[in-house]
Amino acid sequence: MEKRFITSGSPYEQRYGYSRAVVAGPHVYVAGTAPIMADGSAPPADAYGQAMRCFEIIAAALTEAGSSAADVVRTRVFITDAEHLDGVMRAHKEMFAEARPANTAVVTQLVDPRWFVEIEVEALRVDTRAQA
Repeated sequence: MEKRFITSGSPYEQRYGYSRAVVAGPHVYVAGTAPIMADGSAPPADAYGQAMRCFEIIAAALTEAGSSAADVVRTRVFITDAEHLDGVMRAHKEMFAEARPANTAVVTQLVDPRWFVEIEVEALRVDTRAQA
């Protein structure tokens, strides 16, 4: 099965040898996505804003992969404190209300202390004509 790699331009992708997303047949795997701002500025100050930024990055990767939020079947949400769960999951519901993917939420430490959340998703591609 051929794989297609999608990059977001994050410096971490080159530095650590991974892709924002990988398309493999009808599957799209989006790597853990942190609230990294395109201009290098600080992430939003609240968990909801950070989750929405993660979802902006994820949505762009899904689009490039030939998929969308409606095609997401699994999400994993990593938060630094349980107090962030409501804000993050409010954003999650806004993004995936129709898709209703399987979800796991984990409290853990993240790489950058400014981040409250990191999110990864798995999706299916309905239009497999977009395969590389």
